Amino acid sequence: MYIHRLLEGVTVKMADKKETKAYKPVWIMVAFLVLVIINFIPAPDELSVVGLRALSVLAFAVIMWVTEAVKYPVSAVMIVGLLIILLGLSPVPANEIGATLGVPDGTDQFGTKEALSLAFSGFSSSALALVAAALFLASAMQITNLHKRLALYVLRIVGNKTNAIVLGTILVSILLAFFVPSATARAGAVIPILIGMVAAFGMSKDSRLATLLIITAVQAVSIWNVGIKTAAAQNLVAVGFINEAMGEDVSWIQWFIYAAPFSIIMSILLYFVMTRFFKSETDEISGGRELIDKELAELGPIKGVEWRLISIASLLLVFWATEGILHPFDSSSVTLIALALMLSPKVGVFTWKEVEGTINWGTIIVFAIGISLGTVLLRTGAAQWLSDVTFGAMGLDAFPLVGVIALVSIFNILIHLGFASATSLASALIPVFIALTTTLNMGDSSLGFVLVQQFVICFGFLLPVSAPQNMLAYGTGTFTVNDLLKSGIFLTVGGYILIIILSATYWQWIGLL
Repeated sequence: MYIHRLLEGVTVKMADKKETKAYKPVWIMVAFLVLVIINFIPAPDELSVVGLRALSVLAFAVIMWVTEAVKYPVSAVMIVGLLIILLGLSPVPANEIGATLGVPDGTDQFGTKEALSLAFSGFSSSALALVAAALFLASAMQITNLHKRLALYVLRIVGNKTNAIVLGTILVSILLAFFVPSATARAGAVIPILIGMVAAFGMSKDSRLATLLIITAVQAVSIWNVGIKTAAAQNLVAVGFINEAMGEDVSWIQWFIYAAPFSIIMSILLYFVMTRFFKSETDEISGGRELIDKELAELGPIKGVEWRLISIASLLLVFWATEGILHPFDSSSVTLIALALMLSPKVGVFTWKEVEGTINWGTIIVFAIGISLGTVLLRTGAAQWLSDVTFGAMGLDAFPLVGVIALVSIFNILIHLGFASATSLASALIPVFIALTTTLNMGDSSLGFVLVQQFVICFGFLLPVSAPQNMLAYGTGTFTVNDLLKSGIFLTVGGYILIIILSATYWQWIGLL
């Protein structure tokens, strides 16, 4: 019960922090001022008026996202309103942009009806269906406590040695990444257990042991956001844009083949960084196994609902992994079918009443509007113009592909410092990276380049504000910003070097680049 009370305390603490940051009128005014200024600037020759207005909304969105001036769902609704007004009243160019937007010849103005349809285009994306269904799956794990049971079993197996528990923490994060498509939910399953083990040994939350275990848990979650397509919402944002703009589908198993080697190597690096540079006060937690046995006893034997969830989740994983190989169903369709089974009477695992209070519906709204904004940038030519201006000035066309990946990845890592949401970052950057592949005529390497940059977008190693799971862990009071930064620098530098090495070797060997 101690662990449950602890997690509740962390949740309340994080909620209080969010409330104090929920309203920042100065940044709201700055965002609107920038929006107005951009709209009064004459559109460059290479950019249409509708494209300029799309960029003004992007600038507004970035300021709101970076500063968290309002909550993300609120900013999403504001973005929709601005898209409808600014695009709806825009003149439409009589060229390929007008054709891409689907505006008939001779139309002078885009129109609010058409702008409304474009602003809500993200809600018709198959990627959104997958995210929504994945949130239900994560909710099922939380309602049944199956994710906690899995974590306890793994930690019980590895034993009481501190280094073994570090390894077990990484293994738990890997295992849950296959079945729990929510980084925050995975962190929320493991962190309270680890703090309970620290407490059982009679040590405080600010001990070096607690720092070691909690940072290991949260960094492992971020590492495996890269390795598995369904582990993080930002991956699905990227896949949605890739499908929309490039006509390419990236199956679950393809993503795993491309990205899992990166996450495996990074997991090994994480183990050595944490055990070498975050020495614990003790080499063994003598009361750890007893605590885990007590927690498992409180959970009781595996219930029928858990067996049903295990069966559904296992089948879902099999269908994800064999997409396009043994069956014609895509990931989104399979996940929605699994959701229907989970909600079915008798054979399901929860009722609608049970699940509706556990789903963060704002996440779905933010995700959909993020896709809509990216779609607007692509269809209005704004992403292409932004890519030409931003990266064209760097002279990237003179660099080999690996050099381009190295330079753009640095840009990607630096800009991530300002974003608390990788989903929002993917919504802003992936359309620009897709446009860059056209600017540089990357040809067959285009898909690989965009995917590699998406892997970099998943880097959330440096700061508590770099990812929601980091904020959840930081709320426990077990580590300082400098502690996370210390481990994050090693992982970010190591991940960056590994990205370059894999770009020059493995990803070329398997035909991704």
